[in-house]
Amino acid sequence: MLFSIITPSFRSSAWLKLCIASVADQGIELEHIVQDSLSDDGTLDWLMLDQRVRACAEKDAGMYDAVNRGLKKSGGDFLAYLNCDEQYLPGTLKAVADYFDRHPDIDVLFADCLVVDDKGECFCYRKVQVPFKYHTMVSHLQIFTCSTFFRRRIIDNHGLFFNTQWRDLGDAEWVLRLLEAKIRMGVLRRFTSTFTDTGANMNLSANAKREKQLMADSAPSWARKLEFALVWQHRLRRLFGGLYRQKPFDYAIYTLASPDRRVVHHVEHPTFLWKSRLESPFI
Repeated sequence: MLFSIITPSFRSSAWLKLCIASVADQGIELEHIVQDSLSDDGTLDWLMLDQRVRACAEKDAGMYDAVNRGLKKSGGDFLAYLNCDEQYLPGTLKAVADYFDRHPDIDVLFADCLVVDDKGECFCYRKVQVPFKYHTMVSHLQIFTCSTFFRRRIIDNHGLFFNTQWRDLGDAEWVLRLLEAKIRMGVLRRFTSTFTDTGANMNLSANAKREKQLMADSAPSWARKLEFALVWQHRLRRLFGGLYRQKPFDYAIYTLASPDRRVVHHVEHPTFLWKSRLESPFI
């Protein structure tokens, strides 16, 4: 098995159908494990019959526990997790496999992502760099898990599962442990995935804000004092890396109005500005 994709699921039936479709048409050997936490919205009526996925319905202790359960069941050489409101763009997994083949020393791969609205229209693009430890602690994690891929050996050899004590910022805490373990990381400069800004995403919750403060408080005092400088260092890295520039482009995704066929969208004037998050440091 080349890829194992894990999707944690709970009461997200309509979005999950789009997510599954975007994995199923990748044209590469994979297994898609959906860990559903006993949804009561009709999800299980169709999910357990969907031959495209390996569906597991069992109560979990939150999203990261669901992902860990899926990882422990998985058999792929390359692993990733994709939330219900996220999708892979065409050719993503082939491009990721090619990258790993060319870079046998890289264990974790970050790629670029598109942020879309609930109709599939592009809000903005997000180009990534390898995260910097102290910026992540005091500001934010600048990568997206929907465009993060990793080799099985970081699980088998290092036991780097997600910490289920974190309910919303477990991905940031996981990346910090990757950095601490000196896991080799790379960047694929390609849009691989879409993240749907529904306005009710987990990272906007009160608990997410509480955990963000806990993470900032765990940073060294010098890093907290130099937060402003760390944020601007991050932005300058992005500026000089060309991450604020993008030519017009097309992308194709499934939408609620078209769940069975990808719809092509054209972006004539791409922007990196996530307008609904302008009050946050996520730039």
